[in-house]
Amino acid sequence: MGAGRNIESDDDVRTELQEDLSEVSDFFRAIGKQIKLLRERAGMTQKELGERVGYGEHLIGAVERGKRTPQPEFLVAADKVLNAGGLLAITKDDVMRARAKARVRHPAWFRGYAALEVDSIEMHDYTTLLIPGLLQTERYARALYEMRQPALSEEVIEMRVAARMARQEILTRWPRAIFSWVIDESVLRRPLGGREVFKEQLQRLLEVGRMRGMVVQIMPLDRTEHVGMGGSFILLTPKGRPQTAYIEVQTSSRLITDPDEVRIMNARYGTLRAQALSPEESLALIEKILGEL
Repeated sequence: MGAGRNIESDDDVRTELQEDLSEVSDFFRAIGKQIKLLRERAGMTQKELGERVGYGEHLIGAVERGKRTPQPEFLVAADKVLNAGGLLAITKDDVMRARAKARVRHPAWFRGYAALEVDSIEMHDYTTLLIPGLLQTERYARALYEMRQPALSEEVIEMRVAARMARQEILTRWPRAIFSWVIDESVLRRPLGGREVFKEQLQRLLEVGRMRGMVVQIMPLDRTEHVGMGGSFILLTPKGRPQTAYIEVQTSSRLITDPDEVRIMNARYGTLRAQALSPEESLALIEKILGEL
């Protein structure tokens, strides 16, 4: 497969964003206007409303402008605080359906992989820089997109986060695929998003690592031999198709289907698992690092 672009800018995604959000952005803006009107009638500032419902002032502003999708729990809480009489709470199902429409698409460079991932019955992921996408919390994923350079618009960030969260539905599907992750310890030592966001992220790793059929292993920093110095990669097996490998680096991504290349990467992954901490040791290390935050 050829390489695909991996760095998004507003220009890169403008056409795609219009296609993905044109049917729902007006709806989100209408909800935001209702919230603003009710808030002003109640004599509250954005900060005051945020404090009552557990949102930051900037998030209230983003929701009112239609730049952030209101969560169902926010709509219910805001309905009560603003004495909306059910006007906001009743929209929560419609908001979730609209959000689903907005999240079905991925960046063009990623769609080939995403099409294989959703159909996979086996997936193995070695990562050196970030928590794997399927294991990311919403706040961690949003933090990653917010730190992109060049900066992404709020609409693009919202769409990308929603798409990433939608991918995680594969983890709850039955019969469950076979999953394993080998994560470099340096990832656990890099608190992207800030202390609270990262604590939640490590708790998510522990949760997944304790699930049946899910194996999370950590490659410790003190290893004197390490076959994964060539970088991150994923091995996945779509139902009824041969195993495929996937790599990303800077501005390029590549799906690898050549049987010899895939065989070598499969052998490399097996050695990585042998060199990494056991699943039990890995969970203990995650707990230790979590306790240090």
